Amino acid sequence: MMDILWFGIGLVMVLLGANGLVGGASSIAKMLNVPDLVIGLTIVALGTSSPELVANYFSVMEGKPDIAVGNILGSNIANILLILGITAIIYPVNVQSSTIWKEIPLCLLAALVLFVVANDQWLDGSPEGWISRTDGMVLLGFMAIFMVYTFEIAKKPTVGIEDVSMMPLWKSILFIAGGLAGLFWGGKFFVDGASSMARSWGASERVIGLTVVAIGTSLPELATSVIAARQKKADIAIGNVVGSNIFNVFFILGTVSTIKPLPYHAAESNKDAFVMIAASIALFVATRIFSRNQIGRTEGVIFAASYGVYLFWLLLF
Repeated sequence: MMDILWFGIGLVMVLLGANGLVGGASSIAKMLNVPDLVIGLTIVALGTSSPELVANYFSVMEGKPDIAVGNILGSNIANILLILGITAIIYPVNVQSSTIWKEIPLCLLAALVLFVVANDQWLDGSPEGWISRTDGMVLLGFMAIFMVYTFEIAKKPTVGIEDVSMMPLWKSILFIAGGLAGLFWGGKFFVDGASSMARSWGASERVIGLTVVAIGTSLPELATSVIAARQKKADIAIGNVVGSNIFNVFFILGTVSTIKPLPYHAAESNKDAFVMIAASIALFVATRIFSRNQIGRTEGVIFAASYGVYLFWLLLF
């Protein structure tokens, strides 16, 4: 019961912290007249990915690396299939052509790059697989390129900026500081509770990372995308998910593996990596073939049902 209690307290603190961070950062961005798509791809995506960052950091520092890798793979799968699926069911998400041909392929690129850098066993014949410090630096290099790209978007003329909750500068800074504090301590409680539950239930840390931790750390993405879609801010809704997946791989795994190399068990984790790649491809196909420039309710049902099948397969086998 105490493990569940700490897990719940940590999750609430993480969600509140992420909400405060996103609110404060988005308010400052709007003061600077930053376009919605850029906010979704950067500030909102980083804010909603911050639970993954703190969960991964504490997982690695406390000697539970399988939770860290499983969390990233599971979160990226959940972001596309579960988060976008539920969001599209509630309110269809319109997608700009530039997002389909640029940002979504970058999301797929992140999944492919992770597969390549992690598969020492498959590609190099190494006895063990690692996401090394060198791999981490490569991922951070891709992150730097992505940030340059988003800053180039920000230079373009701003059209139709939607209103967000504006706050005084001091209040925005206070929200950001409070959000970071909530993320830090909440992340520690969250990981400690999750790993203790894994041991008590007899589940592996990898499975806990792919399910409980992944879904828990993806809740900010769900809340943000649903609210954005209902307010007809499609750029933020899709930018949040795509940007979050890019941040998860390039920034979070890059940062954590640079601090401390992560073991990668190809025989198990490659199955989840293939699902992540397939989900990224499905996102592109859904916006170009099933319905032009939109993720509709039909696609939303297919995405959500696919995630249910994946979860059933994961827990069963």
